Amino acid sequence: MSTTTHDEQATLARPAPPAPTAATGPEGLAHLRAAVRGPVLLPGEPGYAEEVATFNLAVTHRPDVVVGATSADDVAAAVAWAAARDLPVAVHATGHGPIRPVEGALLVTTARLAAVRVDPAARTAHVSGGARWADVLAAAEPHGLTAVTGSSSSVGVVGFCLGGGMGPLSRRYGFGADLVRSLDVVTADGRIRHVDAAHEPDLFWALRGGKGNFGVVTALEVELVPVPTLHAGALVFAGEGAAGVLHSFRTWSATLPDHASASVALVNLPPAETVPEPLRGRYVVMLRFAVDGSDEESAELLAPMREAGDVLLDGVSRIPSSMVDLIHQDPTDPMPTWEKGGLLGELPAPAVDALLEVAGPGRCPELAMVELRLMGGALGRPAAVPNSVAGREGAYSLFTLGVLAPPVAALVPAAGQRVHDALSPWSTGTALVNFLGGETTPEQLVRAWAPEPRERLLRVKRRVDPANLFRFGHALCG
Repeated sequence: MSTTTHDEQATLARPAPPAPTAATGPEGLAHLRAAVRGPVLLPGEPGYAEEVATFNLAVTHRPDVVVGATSADDVAAAVAWAAARDLPVAVHATGHGPIRPVEGALLVTTARLAAVRVDPAARTAHVSGGARWADVLAAAEPHGLTAVTGSSSSVGVVGFCLGGGMGPLSRRYGFGADLVRSLDVVTADGRIRHVDAAHEPDLFWALRGGKGNFGVVTALEVELVPVPTLHAGALVFAGEGAAGVLHSFRTWSATLPDHASASVALVNLPPAETVPEPLRGRYVVMLRFAVDGSDEESAELLAPMREAGDVLLDGVSRIPSSMVDLIHQDPTDPMPTWEKGGLLGELPAPAVDALLEVAGPGRCPELAMVELRLMGGALGRPAAVPNSVAGREGAYSLFTLGVLAPPVAALVPAAGQRVHDALSPWSTGTALVNFLGGETTPEQLVRAWAPEPRERLLRVKRRVDPANLFRFGHALCG
């Protein structure tokens, strides 16, 4: 996958810091600083840039003021202060997932809220608002437990779960949101609310899948699962055989049991030293696989795919579940990226041919990756406690990613759109909210959900945030 240097990053346009407003004048700031224990930072002050830094370097936040929350009380005070001044509020935890700049707002950062407490008897973890999945995995591992994470453990727990959340264990256990038992959330009125199936059930339903529309989540309780190890990893095929691999994946993936997961990605690897020497600068096909089963079952399940093409690297082995990052091998360094996701209702042979036509060998060098991820299993079934997660009707997730670095930066969005257009005959018209991407319009956002849950989400939004205080990211307008 492509990377960009610090010099290239510095060439990205950086607008001037926002000018002070009445809200961020000396008197207003004195009130805010007296109300919170964490740092209160203005543009240009030491620590401001680090506090608002994102993982996607294509997005630069420029809020009027930043509050580094050290507690739920800090969050509540900051939200109440902003609401009294008609200043919208955004939230920022790990820096993953920004889709457009936050401007003209108060930004609450929750990275200091990183505590994790595991109850091994109940198989739950109590997770503070800024914790990452790596924190949860480390705390759960000594008890033979793990969590339903995504493909990268550096992602924040709260953002992952609020948008649904899909990963290697999801076909067996469901979306990340399906395993959330309760949440503590600060709503637009500055109240700290504890919500679960018995307390404010409508808000509990909306938060789990409705993304950041309803407040700032300061903590949640999530179920853990007894999966200490997985047989998992990646097979890397020579890109010249992409057609054979993709068509084999199409038929093979439909036969997998629910306790196995798989995705296939067409990848343009950079000529970087971090890439294994035989793969540097090559177009390859990566099959990512995980099974909660024996080594013998894994070998039997993978046998048809190992014969599907020229295997350059076989990285499938028995791993601790805490090492889930080895499966997808997502980038670990910040970079400027463009991404877009969608859902396919089926993957027939003509769909694979259409994908190869636009993203096969030599067809799409502008994109770092085009991925098809198998869904189904528990992902296609309602949660035990209903929630607002979008996308259960998808058979496969389609995801495109490009790096906005010279010389292809200007070409990336159009290349990604061509891939989605080519597969539009098989699209469900809906999407996974976490994978929507930054160019999503409000009209496209509301279509992520079917009409009935969409209207219910809007009713909850109008009730708990009538002034649309939380309007950033993938936020529905009430």
